[in-house]
Amino acid sequence: MLSAESMIQETHYDILSVREDASYEEIRTSYRSAILNHHPDKLQKISESSVADNEVGDRFLKAQKAWEVLGNARSRAVYDSELRASREDLLAAEDVSLEDMMIEDNGEVLELVYQCRCADYFSVDSFELGKMGYTLLKDGNTISVQNLDALPASIILPCGSCSLQVRLLINADIKAPIDNQL
Repeated sequence: MLSAESMIQETHYDILSVREDASYEEIRTSYRSAILNHHPDKLQKISESSVADNEVGDRFLKAQKAWEVLGNARSRAVYDSELRASREDLLAAEDVSLEDMMIEDNGEVLELVYQCRCADYFSVDSFELGKMGYTLLKDGNTISVQNLDALPASIILPCGSCSLQVRLLINADIKAPIDNQL
């Protein structure tokens, strides 16, 4: 939904001229205004050049796409998550999935760890995940991360020794086998 090209240029919020924390009503009002101002049929009489027609048509289509994403609560949440993650891209050395993590089970807390280039570890435990709104579940020989909204998400994990960070990608549908225990 979010491409690298759109991050360099403008976000859906920029297209509709609203803040990222704008309410549904603010987004809807701005969308309606953008559609009226950039509708090709309305501006066809005013504009004579094909370059201007292309720009108007492009603005109209961008406003339509922005509304499709921001006008729906679920797609907006996914878009916002992708937007935040793309802004953190420079911080993360790589993306890791639940399957890439090793599991340490001390009985009370499950800890997910991933080895860094410096030989130390990136880690997060079930208690920390719980504070962030995620539940680490163990069912026999598999583990899964559950979040309330069931949307894909990510968490930035710092290395215990160096300055590198990884992004742990959380997908509610993914379960990892526990055969990669420490």
